[in-house]
Amino acid sequence: MQIIYPLSDMTCWSRETITSGKSIALVPTMGYFHEGHLSLMRLAAQVADKVVVSLFVNSLQFGPAEDMNRYPRDLERDTRMAENEKVDILFVPAGEDMYTVDFNARVTVGRITDTLCGRQRPGHFEGVTTVVAKLFNIVKPHFAVFGQKDFQQVSVVRKMVRDLNWDIEILGHPIVREEDGLAMSSRNIYLSGEERVKALCLYAAVNHAKKRVAEGLMDAGQLQSEIRDIILTNSGVDIDYISIVDKDTLSDKEVIDAKSVLALAVRVGSTRLIDNCFLGNNAEASS
Repeated sequence: MQIIYPLSDMTCWSRETITSGKSIALVPTMGYFHEGHLSLMRLAAQVADKVVVSLFVNSLQFGPAEDMNRYPRDLERDTRMAENEKVDILFVPAGEDMYTVDFNARVTVGRITDTLCGRQRPGHFEGVTTVVAKLFNIVKPHFAVFGQKDFQQVSVVRKMVRDLNWDIEILGHPIVREEDGLAMSSRNIYLSGEERVKALCLYAAVNHAKKRVAEGLMDAGQLQSEIRDIILTNSGVDIDYISIVDKDTLSDKEVIDAKSVLALAVRVGSTRLIDNCFLGNNAEASS
């Protein structure tokens, strides 16, 4: 595995790779790898000849009161983990190279960024789409792999690619969970032992939702109310949102159908966690 830092070196490698007839899959990350990230790398290796993993903590997607400065970082650890996968390039651009002092461009995707996490974190998805657009232009991938835990992010990136006519296939990988069901996230490291137990209310809510829909419940409002009760039995857990939305448009659903997705965001102590599940017959399918 090779580590590349300069943007121009990354683009040069990609051009040479494409000229040689090889396909490229990109896995965009902010580092501090866990099994979820490694699963994305493995999927990338299945679909393309070469795998590029980008590691960049993107300042544009963090709000003024959010956790960028304490976001976990360990390049040596991440390098070791990536080397054990079929990763060809670990791309680690510097912040000052990605965003020069006169950088003013933004990529905005409207409407589907106005709900869920977009409603709670103004400007977040503009930061995501801007950095992903830059990475696509630098790396020039044929495929890009994202985790379904960030369901809205995958939807927004797909919408951007469709609207801008990029010839890139966006692949979503199902949520990877800890043994007890908590969705894997780099932010889990922030949780105390007690908070870690309380965070399992998200998985309890997901399982409850699947069970109730399998039993025939189609009233979205009723299911949201039941999930609220489950989560609020835990002191110190605050709800950002409990939403049931259409998997394509992310618009709210009143009646649960095959295209419905349950999306959750809570704060356990100072840590914001998200989870989701498909409520249709294809409960764990990608969107």
